[in-house]
Amino acid sequence: MGYVKYDDRLSVLPGVGEKRASELAALHIFTVGDLLCHFPRAYQDRGQITRLVDAAATEERCAMLLTVGAEPTSAEIRRGMTIARFPAFDESGRITVQFFNNKFVKSIFHVGGIFRFYGKIEKFRGRFVLTSPEYEAVSPGKTLPDYFAVYPLAKGLTQKLMQKLIAGALEMLDPNLPEPICDDYRKRLGLCGRREALFAIHRPGSPQELEKARNYFIFEELYTFALGVLGEKRQRADRSAPVIACEKKVMDGFLSRLPFAPTGAQRRVIGEIAADMRSGRPMNRMICGDVGCGKTVCAAAAAAFAVADGYQCAMMVPTEILARQHFDDLSEMFEGTGVRVSLLVGSLTPAKKKQVQKQIAAGETDLVIGTHALISDNVAFKKCGLVITDEQHRFGLAQRESLAAKSGLDGMLAHVLAMSATPIPRSLALVLYGDMSLSAVDEMPPGRQKVSTFLVDESYRERMEGFISKQAKEGRQTYIVCPSIDDEEDEEDGDGGLVDIFGRPVGGKKLRSAVGYAADLAAAHPGLAVGCLHGRMKAAEKDKVMSDFAEGRLDVLVSTTVIEVGVNVPNATLMIVENAERFGLSGLHQLRGRVGRGKYKSWCILVSDDPGEEAKERLETLCKTNDGFAIAETDLKMRGPGDFIPAELGGRRQSGQLRFRLANLCDNTDMLLAAFSLAGETVGGSSDSENIFQIM
Repeated sequence: MGYVKYDDRLSVLPGVGEKRASELAALHIFTVGDLLCHFPRAYQDRGQITRLVDAAATEERCAMLLTVGAEPTSAEIRRGMTIARFPAFDESGRITVQFFNNKFVKSIFHVGGIFRFYGKIEKFRGRFVLTSPEYEAVSPGKTLPDYFAVYPLAKGLTQKLMQKLIAGALEMLDPNLPEPICDDYRKRLGLCGRREALFAIHRPGSPQELEKARNYFIFEELYTFALGVLGEKRQRADRSAPVIACEKKVMDGFLSRLPFAPTGAQRRVIGEIAADMRSGRPMNRMICGDVGCGKTVCAAAAAAFAVADGYQCAMMVPTEILARQHFDDLSEMFEGTGVRVSLLVGSLTPAKKKQVQKQIAAGETDLVIGTHALISDNVAFKKCGLVITDEQHRFGLAQRESLAAKSGLDGMLAHVLAMSATPIPRSLALVLYGDMSLSAVDEMPPGRQKVSTFLVDESYRERMEGFISKQAKEGRQTYIVCPSIDDEEDEEDGDGGLVDIFGRPVGGKKLRSAVGYAADLAAAHPGLAVGCLHGRMKAAEKDKVMSDFAEGRLDVLVSTTVIEVGVNVPNATLMIVENAERFGLSGLHQLRGRVGRGKYKSWCILVSDDPGEEAKERLETLCKTNDGFAIAETDLKMRGPGDFIPAELGGRRQSGQLRFRLANLCDNTDMLLAAFSLAGETVGGSSDSENIFQIM
C-alpha cells in the first residue's frame, strides 16, 4: 500500500475525483492534512447502553444492546421499496427493528446474534419500532469503541462518506509523519505525537484517548498561532515606513469640518495614530469599539494626515455594500478639502474600473475605498502611505501585505490601521492581536440611542410577531437573526444524544433556521415584505437583499449572523435574535448595534427557551448594560474567548484561514504561555511572553 503525506492533494486518496474534491473544497479541505484536521463536531456516545424500556421513553438517540429474536423477513411495500423486519430484545422488553431497501439484512442478522444498535425508538401504529439504526456486532474479545465521530458537512457529503474518507486517509498516512513540535517539548508537556493524536481524535477508544488527542491539538494550534504573532511582529519591527508629520493644524482643520464635536476617546485615539505615523516605523494599530462609537472618524483623520503629506490612502472592506457606504460617508467628510476620493469594487463596469485603476497609478486619487478588488493584479499605487482595513478579522495577513506591497514606497512599508466593531478585553487582545497596537474608542457620541433589550421565551411568539407587524405599519423595519441556515443543517443536533469533542452534551432541540422562519413569517403575515440573507448565497445575491432592506423595500430581514457587518439602516428599530443562548454576549451586543442608529426608539428581543441558570444569567447581562467593553469582559469570564476569535482566524496565519478549533485562551493559559515560549525559541531570541501576559 502506498503511503500518503500530509501535504498531498486529495486526489491521492481512493474515491476522490474532481467532483468529490469540489464538494470538500466547500469545507476548505484541499489536502490530506486538511481532511485529517477536519475534526468531529460531536460524537455519538455509544458507550452508554440504555435499556429498551428507557429508550422508548426518550426522544433521543440511544445505544441499545439487543439480541436478534427471529430471522428477518422482507416485503415490498410499494414499487421500488422493500422493508426488512425482525424482532430484537433485551431483559427489559422487545422491539421490531426495520430497514428499508437493504438487501444485506438477511445475511447480517441471525437468531441469537447480539448487536449494539444506535438509533431513536418511535411509535408506529401502536407499536415501538427502531428504523434503520446504526449497528455493530458484539463478539467475545472484541471491544467496541464508545465514541463515533459526527462531522460538519457540506452539500453532497454524508456522514458515512466523510467517515470513510477520513478512515482511508488514516490507514494510508505516512508512518514517518513530521512532528511540528519537538520531542523535548512534547515530553515536558506530556503530549503525544501528531500521528497518535490524529487516530485518537477521529477514533477515540476511551475518554482518556480523546483527552490526549485534544491536548495535543490545542497546543499545536496555540503554537502555530504564537509563531504567527511573533513572526509578524518582528518582521515589521525591522522595516521602515514613511515619516508623516501629522501636524496639529491638519487635525484641527479636519475635526472643525465635522458636523459634531469629537469625543475625548476619538481625540485620544487620533493622537495615538499620529504618534505611530510620525515614528518612521510601520504603524500596525487596531481601533476597536462598539458599533457607532466613531471609529471611521479616527480612520478618516489618519487618511487626512497621510494626504496632507502627499501620500495616498487605501481602505479595504469585506463587502461591496459596506464599501459604497464608506465611500458616501468619506466623500461627504472630505467635501471641499481637495481630497480626491474614489471607489473600486467588482461591480463597476470594465471601463470605469480601468479609469479608477489609472487614477490610482498616476496619483490622481488620494483616498480609494474598495473591496478585494484593491488587491487585484491591475491595481498599483503611486505612493500609498496608509492602508486601512474595516472589520480587520475578515482579512488575513497575506491580503493586508498584498495591498501594502502595491504602495510604491521603494522598500518601505505602508502604515496599517485596522478597525473592528467588537470590543475586546485588553488581556485577550494582547494575545489575539499581539502583533498590533490597540486603541479603544470606549466612549459613545452624545445622542446615540440606548436600545431597550428584553429576554423572552417561546410563549411570546404571537405577541412578538404582532410587534413586528406594528413596526412595519409605522414604517419601521425589523432584523431577525437565526443560528442556522436551514432545517437540514441541524438535523443531527436536533435528535440529541451527542457529545462534543470535550465530552459535553450537545443538541437536543431544533434550532430556528433563517430560510424556514422567513418562509413561515411571510406565509403567516402576507402583508409583510420579508427577505432572507445567509452565508450560502452568492455575494451579488447578498448585496441585492441588503440593498433592498437598506432602501426600505423590505419590512423584515431574516438572516444568519452575516448582518453583523452590515450597512447603516437608521430606519431599522427592532432586532430579534432566535435561540439567543447559542450566541456569545459580544456577538449579541454587536447584533444589537444594528438598530438604534436613527431617531426612532429601538428594541432588541432575545428569544430563548434554555432552562439553564447560567444561560439566563448571561443573557440578562445584555438587558442590564449597553457597555460593550463591560459585556466583553463578562463574556470572557463566563463563556471563554470563542466569540472574540473570528472563524477566519486560525491555523495558517499567512493565508488568513487561522481558526481555533479546540483551544480556549482562558482555560488553556498555561499551554498558551508554553506555546509562546517555544515559538520564541523557534523564531529566535526571547518570546516576550512575559510582556504579553503580565496583565492577564
